[in-house]
Amino acid sequence: MDLKIARNIHRLMKKKGLTLSVAESCTAGLISHYLTTVPGASSIFIADVVAYSAEAKKKILGIPQRVLDVHGVISGQTAIQMARRVRTLTNTDAAVSTTGNLGPGLLEHKPKGLVYVAVSTRKKTIAKKLLLTGSRRKIKETAALSALALLAEVVGND
Repeated sequence: MDLKIARNIHRLMKKKGLTLSVAESCTAGLISHYLTTVPGASSIFIADVVAYSAEAKKKILGIPQRVLDVHGVISGQTAIQMARRVRTLTNTDAAVSTTGNLGPGLLEHKPKGLVYVAVSTRKKTIAKKLLLTGSRRKIKETAALSALALLAEVVGND
């Protein structure tokens, strides 16, 4: 696995003196795995919360029930809340999050491969919708790398 994107994030975050946290659902720790594979990760990486269930999203991250009821666990709004709340919880400069359906079937009437990634900084929070194909493993890997790419883009332009 090419960790070019993770190395790029390390460079950007170190150069700007920024810290990072992660909130993962469908990627289940894969983002933090990629980030911590690069030596020196502890200089930028603070924490990862894997909130796989809706209950964990509510209890650990404090996602309001109304957000889950209105938009669903798999939504841009939930991804945004996850990123904002983990950033606040850990007092980091930036955070990235993922939530989605790896398959095999529908989840919340939403198709396999529908994933939302979000990035939150002290200046802004954005989400991106992804429609991915392939096996569970492939969707998970692509979602994690897409989240890191969005993070690099936002931090690089912030």
